[in-house]
Amino acid sequence: MTTLGVIGLGRIGAFHTETLSALEGVDGLVITDERPDVAAAVAAKHGAKAVDTVAELLSSGVDGVVVAAATPAHAELTLAAVERGIPTFCEKPIASTAAESARVAEAIAASGVPVQVGYQRRFDAAFAAAKRAVDDGSLGHIHTVRSTTMDPAPPPLDYIKGSGGIFRDCAVHDFDVIRWITGQNPVEVYATGSVQGDPLFAEYGDVDTAAVIVRFDGGALGVVSNARYNARGYDCRLEVHGFDDSVAAGWDQGAPLRNVDPANTFPTGPAHNFFMDRFTEAFRTELAGFVEVAKGGPVAGATVADAVEVAWLAEAATESLRRGVPVAIEEVRNS
Repeated sequence: MTTLGVIGLGRIGAFHTETLSALEGVDGLVITDERPDVAAAVAAKHGAKAVDTVAELLSSGVDGVVVAAATPAHAELTLAAVERGIPTFCEKPIASTAAESARVAEAIAASGVPVQVGYQRRFDAAFAAAKRAVDDGSLGHIHTVRSTTMDPAPPPLDYIKGSGGIFRDCAVHDFDVIRWITGQNPVEVYATGSVQGDPLFAEYGDVDTAAVIVRFDGGALGVVSNARYNARGYDCRLEVHGFDDSVAAGWDQGAPLRNVDPANTFPTGPAHNFFMDRFTEAFRTELAGFVEVAKGGPVAGATVADAVEVAWLAEAATESLRRGVPVAIEEVRNS
């Protein structure tokens, strides 16, 4: 019998609750949110038990906890679960800043409690196949990896105000993927961006369109592009280029691109609408993996150490955008 808890029932938390309710091996769900009416509605829909407080959830005998609350609460909630010895799945990031993430990681490492971080692209079938192609050597020496994330529309501006910026909020998924795919560590970042839509992005010190060049210790170059305005759909693609071969992930029939080659109708659509429909199966596989963690198995996805490295990369990109120059990862790590 495996019972899991879910803390936070916003967009992603409610989605995770729905996914978990249909997973084999999950025998019960205990959920909570600061809005009792929302918790009650989600519980009724998915056959879960709603409780009033996080403390009540953590004391309910759950075998694992999914932290899906707002980003500023991730560190506190994850540590609260870990202190009780409960295996935890934390949506990215584990903390609001890289420095805080590093401190949280130290506490988690000392506890010995397994924590998995929510970078679901690792569980997408195409992305996983690209990783295998790199690892089996069939691509030869990897010289370039490209990762793109473009949203159909910006999230609410209130969210943007507290998100930490496009690199900490959106590009972290790209940063995690290119680290994971190459198996190399980033050493330097150059980031640039612009505001071409709502001027409030600029008022919040953010941009709505960004590009990042990442130099890795093995010589590979990472090219990351992000945008908040892509009305055709949710665009998430990866290309990996080696001396011997190249592969791509995300070039499926739902890619939100209009091919103007008259001899080629690909992709046929319909376009992916949002990240939850693009990665539905990846989320399911990711959470199924966490069920095994709750049963005593190893973490198969992104670890807390991975999340810390991604946070430093995002920090360096943010600083590079601010200063307009390349920034070394060690510079921000030691600042």
